[in-house]
Amino acid sequence: MTPSIFEQVRGIASDILGVPAGKITVASSPETIESWDSMQHLNLVLAIEERFGVQLSPEEIEQMNNIGLVAALVEKKVSSVSR
Repeated sequence: MTPSIFEQVRGIASDILGVPAGKITVASSPETIESWDSMQHLNLVLAIEERFGVQLSPEEIEQMNNIGLVAALVEKKVSSVSR
């Protein structure tokens, strides 16, 4: 996982979820971040799609169970778009 993509995803998550970026790790999930509910998950998805210029499928959105998975998915999408 590219550090810059993780840092960008962490920054987006920090803004959306109202949690300091320093407290967000690759393992951060709805179970560890109280404000990460279904509505905030949708807001996170929309912000990521807008920031990175990618389209996420319903299956991909469902797999976004923690910040590490979100960053890995974004990295995969961004690299496939740039080819």
